[in-house]
Amino acid sequence: MDECIEAVRSALTELAGGEAIQPLRPVVWLPEGALGMMPGYLPSIDTIGIKTITVFPGNAGTPYDSHQGTVMLFDGEFGRLTAVIDATEITAIRTAAASAVATDALARPDASVLAILGSGVQAGTHLDAMAAVRPVTEVRIWSRSPANAVRLAASTARDGVEVRAVSTVAEAVGGADLVCTTTASHEPVLPGFLLEAGMHINAVGASIPTARELDGEALARSRLFVDRRESALNEAGDFLLARQEGHVSDADIVAEVGEVLAGSASGRQTDEEITLFKSLGLAVEDIAAGDLVFRKALAANVGVSLELGGARHA
Repeated sequence: MDECIEAVRSALTELAGGEAIQPLRPVVWLPEGALGMMPGYLPSIDTIGIKTITVFPGNAGTPYDSHQGTVMLFDGEFGRLTAVIDATEITAIRTAAASAVATDALARPDASVLAILGSGVQAGTHLDAMAAVRPVTEVRIWSRSPANAVRLAASTARDGVEVRAVSTVAEAVGGADLVCTTTASHEPVLPGFLLEAGMHINAVGASIPTARELDGEALARSRLFVDRRESALNEAGDFLLARQEGHVSDADIVAEVGEVLAGSASGRQTDEEITLFKSLGLAVEDIAAGDLVFRKALAANVGVSLELGGARHA
C-alpha cells in the first residue's frame, strides 16, 4: 500500500501540473450495467494506459464480481503494448491510495478515530490506507448489511487498534476524525447534520451523476476537494445533485488534491474546518498503480509472457 500511495501521489501532482493527459471517461450504458473506458498518459514514466471496466450491480449473488476489467499499458516511445493486468486489485488499491494521499494532505495530523461506511472491498483497503498515513487507534464499521460489517471487523483486526462493527451511521461517525464512505448506495447515507468540526471525509462510493452518498448539507458544510475538477463537474453525483438543490456552486470546489500537493492551492486551514475529498477515480491512478505492479512482476519473474504483433508482452 505504501508504494502505491507514493505512486498515486506523484501521478496526481503531475496531473495538477498540466503534464499528464487525462480525458473524461466515455461510458457505454446498458440496462443491466455499464462499460467505462479510462485512458490517460503519464510522461514521468512515459506510459500510456487505459482501463476498461464493466460495472454490473446485479452480479451480487452470482459467480461474477460487480466490477470486472483490465488495465492495459503501452510505452510512450513506440506505442508498444507492455502489460495487461486484471483491474480488480488495481482499482481496489489505487482508490484507497488516492484517499490516503488526500487524507495526508487535508486531515489533521493527530486524526486517530476512523469511521468506515460500507463493508465491501473498498472498505477493507481504505482501513489499510488510512492507517498508512494517520495514527489510527479506533475503527468503526457500519454497513447496510450488518453481518458484513461484523465479518469485516473480524477480518481486519490488528494489534493496537480497536476495530468494531456498529449498528448506525451516527454511532460510526460520532467523534470520528476520518470518515470514508465506500458504499454502493445511490441515496445519501451520510447526512450533513452528523458532520463534526475537524473531520476529514473521503467520499468514494458514488461515481455517476445520479448517485450520491452525502446529502447537500454535507457538501455545504465542507471545504470540497476533488481528484479532477472536470470530472467532478461532469460525473460526481454527490456534488451535482447538491448543486441542483442549491446547496453548492461550481465555485465551492476549492481545488484538486494535486494542486494542494503541488503547492498551488491551500489545504486545511484550521483544525475546526471540515474537509471533504470527492474521489471519482482517474486513469492516471490506474496507470501509476499498474506500472508499479508491472515492474514488480518483471523483477519477480512472475506473470505470463506472450507475443502480439511480433513483440513480447507480460
